[in-house]
Amino acid sequence: MSHPVDFVHVSTEGLESSPVAEALAGLRADEARYWKNKYEHEFVTEPAGTVPDVVDRVARILREERGIVIASRPLEATRFEVGGLDMAHVLHESGLVVNVMWAVEESGKRAVGFKLSDGMEVPDELSSFKFARQRSKLAGTIRGSYFVIKGEY
Repeated sequence: MSHPVDFVHVSTEGLESSPVAEALAGLRADEARYWKNKYEHEFVTEPAGTVPDVVDRVARILREERGIVIASRPLEATRFEVGGLDMAHVLHESGLVVNVMWAVEESGKRAVGFKLSDGMEVPDELSSFKFARQRSKLAGTIRGSYFVIKGEY
């Protein structure tokens, strides 16, 4: 069942099993606000089990590019194309959000981004990354990092 994300009235629907459900809901709402303001795109998530192709693609890129396997269970995911970008997002139970940005244009940018919800520890599988901090009214303190994708997927 699709879940349009409301960034005005933040809800933990679909994220209740996360120990940082409130912060993860804020992070999801922050993403929704970004896509709405920048591209007029409505950010819609689905339970991860209903979009295994999205979850599997993100997991494959992480595994093949950096040998990363996320230990936390995926709760929600989405994939959409907007502004010349093919975007995939996977929200994990731990509070981690992984996104894959893939420029549709052949020579465009391709990267994986990690965002950590306020209150969660850096997962062991991401301990080699340095995280920058950003304040958000919706999500509190967001810690983020990324790497450039080199392969073809």
